[in-house]
Amino acid sequence: MSSVFSPPWWAKSPHIQTILPSITRVLGPLLERERLELPDQDFIDLDWLSQPIESQPIILMFHGLEGSADSHYIKRLFLSCKSKGYCALIHHHRGCSGEQNRLPRSYHSGDTQDVQLSLQHLKEHYPNNPIYAVGYSLGGNVLTKYLGEQKEQSLIERAVVVSAPLQLAACAKKLEKGFSKVYQSYLIKLLQQKIIDKMERMALDSYIPVTKHQIKNLTTFHGFDHQVTAPLHGFDGVDDYYRQASGLPFLAHVAKPTLVIHAKDDPFMTEDVIPGPAELSPHVSYELHKQGGHLGFIEGGSPWHPKYYLERRILDFLFPTSPQT
Repeated sequence: MSSVFSPPWWAKSPHIQTILPSITRVLGPLLERERLELPDQDFIDLDWLSQPIESQPIILMFHGLEGSADSHYIKRLFLSCKSKGYCALIHHHRGCSGEQNRLPRSYHSGDTQDVQLSLQHLKEHYPNNPIYAVGYSLGGNVLTKYLGEQKEQSLIERAVVVSAPLQLAACAKKLEKGFSKVYQSYLIKLLQQKIIDKMERMALDSYIPVTKHQIKNLTTFHGFDHQVTAPLHGFDGVDDYYRQASGLPFLAHVAKPTLVIHAKDDPFMTEDVIPGPAELSPHVSYELHKQGGHLGFIEGGSPWHPKYYLERRILDFLFPTSPQT
């Protein structure tokens, strides 16, 4: 089981590692959608690669901010699972499956309630199938928080967390500096448009203290999260949201085998996301690579056909011995 990552000479830049995968065309496999109706009258969409057979592990994926089944890292893991005959599906955060969700609320970096709803649904229908989970970026932070909250009661048996912003306040500050502002600008525009679209469908003035026209002025994560994300999801401002939702304090309480993968050059993060030995549960394996960018980890190939470390490492950890399929 190799945990050595080394980028090729042409992909040593963190920005090449971060941007190239997102613009490289990946033709993902066909997926089948299942709509999970929620107790609050909203919904979550689950996209399945295949249905599990008896006792076969189910790999459940959680995407990053404004990601989906179309995200490059999700499609690549689906393809790897398909090639090995593994069962896999993706949990779409509310409003990320191509259709707006029904309620004013959406999703956030600490939204473990929806994770639990998806897991309970899987356990109800497939009680004999162990659940393995993979969380990317925001989805990785949510997964870390879930594992730490639930401890031994976690419905997930093994997990991998990739490029997670485990200290949200520090990451928000990092994205306001240097080239990282490019990533912030791109993501904030997606969030702005999504909330504006929602405001055209429903009245949100009793939930958030800004008008549709003021949304355009919220150009940083700190500002957007303070005026939109926090009040919309019941937090007392951005500081309260970042404190409660950050995954780092939950790492010490994880009780199921979990691998956390970070790159030291990740342009979304600072060293504040790197846990010290005392912050890690004995059940957590931590990999800090010198390079890799954010959700990148290109290890070979060519700029036109890159090859990746992540899928191989993720599946090696989830299946340390040959699984029963």
